[in-house]
Amino acid sequence: MTAGVPAMAGMREERCPNIDQRPGGEHASGMTSIPLSGPTRRPLMPVLAALSLAHLLNDLVQSMIPAIYPLIKEAYQLDFVQIGFITLAFQVTSSLLQPILGYLTDRKPWPYAMVAGMGATLLGLVLLSYAVSYEMVLIAAGLVGLGSAVFHPEATRMARHAAAGRQGLAQGVFQVGGHAGYATGPLLAAAVVVPRGQASLVWFSIVVLVAMALMAWTASRYAAFRRSQVSDPGAHEDVARHGLPRGRVLFAMAILIVLLLSKNAYQAAFTSYYTFYLIERFGVSVQLSQVMLFLFLFVGAIGVIIGGMIGDRIGRDRVIWLSILGTLPFALMLPMADLFWTGVLSIVISLVLSSAFSSILIYAIDLVPHRVGLVGGLFYGLAFGLGGIAAAAIGALADRIGIIEVFRLCAWLPALGLLTFLLPKGARSR
Repeated sequence: MTAGVPAMAGMREERCPNIDQRPGGEHASGMTSIPLSGPTRRPLMPVLAALSLAHLLNDLVQSMIPAIYPLIKEAYQLDFVQIGFITLAFQVTSSLLQPILGYLTDRKPWPYAMVAGMGATLLGLVLLSYAVSYEMVLIAAGLVGLGSAVFHPEATRMARHAAAGRQGLAQGVFQVGGHAGYATGPLLAAAVVVPRGQASLVWFSIVVLVAMALMAWTASRYAAFRRSQVSDPGAHEDVARHGLPRGRVLFAMAILIVLLLSKNAYQAAFTSYYTFYLIERFGVSVQLSQVMLFLFLFVGAIGVIIGGMIGDRIGRDRVIWLSILGTLPFALMLPMADLFWTGVLSIVISLVLSSAFSSILIYAIDLVPHRVGLVGGLFYGLAFGLGGIAAAAIGALADRIGIIEVFRLCAWLPALGLLTFLLPKGARSR
């Protein structure tokens, strides 16, 4: 993470002691790396808990946007394509900026930038509350995406440094906050925004202000942590020990990106259009559809931490395999289910599918461990960007064939989980 470390193309392959191991001395992804962790090898739980709470507040604000889509669609007389472009606005903004900011902060970490990023989120939330046109809604969504772009790369680096080798646990704790926040947004929207109108979104500015204060505290702790590592002669820089040539690393990265696409495209169908699906197919109210969306997202928060902990023990590739391809039978059953079983199946899908991201991210970072900010920004950015592109594409398709038929087609996306077998065997071995 220090300046002057080679980029991905110049990755080093030295062999170093392995501290991220299973009890039997095996690395959870088949690769070894040395994170900048404390000498006690105990995760810094106060830092991880603070990062998780900050992630919760950040993603809660983001989730307010899709949660009020039914209100926005009616207020501005939008079609599904225009709804998809709102998702595209805040997710692609985040997608494009996150890898750039991650690369820059690999050279010079800048934790306090997260506070400034939340300032952009605050501006976007206020603008969205008082938007009088569709164009203002798009600008507001882009500002919210900017705040997220600043937050994720630096927070990912903090979580990895505080993990002390328990990368799955650390990423699980960090990501569970994001999932919980994203799940809470629709519930708050149903309770506050739907009955009181779009202007009531401004009340959630207090959430952003609390997040800014928490991020300032976390950044100060992390800065002190970094200073102690620099002065500690036992601290080491992350170095890959997988022994893979550059071409195989790039191939593995490409496979991980395709797997991420399959996961996020299917998830985008739920986050952006599940409420419309429930309303059209079963005639439920907006409030009930948002409660069911909340259950889908909330269960995902549980799945992400379970997936991270299991990945520490059985390997990242096994979790990816079980998470993405394991979703397929439930996804295929969902379009044929009644309302009750639709709710049940959506919960199972969320629980299984959500466990994939932490394993995909850690697997990628283990391939290039000296570029945590770049890889974290790239994969978080891709998660947002691919989800946004998928949302726009699904919206366009829904306008042509209907939202119910779209869910039938999207059910086949988890079949791309078969590509997990193409991940490098040397990296997948236990």
